[in-house]
Amino acid sequence: MTATFLMSLLFGFAFGQTMSFCVPTEYIMYVERTECAYCLTINTTICAGYCLTRDSNGKMFLPKSALSQNVCTYKDITYRTVMLPGCPLHVTPYFSYPVARSCKCGKCNTDYTDCIHESVRTNYCTKPQKPFLVGFPV
Repeated sequence: MTATFLMSLLFGFAFGQTMSFCVPTEYIMYVERTECAYCLTINTTICAGYCLTRDSNGKMFLPKSALSQNVCTYKDITYRTVMLPGCPLHVTPYFSYPVARSCKCGKCNTDYTDCIHESVRTNYCTKPQKPFLVGFPV
């Protein structure tokens, strides 16, 4: 084998997985309440990306703890709260949302993550939007 082939093989093993791990990714969500007059656009970060996982063929011989797979999930998270515009007095106008500060590949924690795979819900407003964005500058 040539030295070039060996070097590229070692480089692939050493850095291939580190470059594909999950990372905080910018995400735009639209928030509205039935009682409020406006929809609010929020820029935040979520954890997204690839986590190395394997599905064993011999599932019936393994303990249940060995069957869980790694997902891209929060390592460090903060919450921000915004006030939804146009809400009547009897409606609480506050909405809290997560901001991913760092991410990791690990088991899904149901304390703060929805671990069930659902079909993609549409992310749009049905009400007029306020002309400002909350979160990252546009």
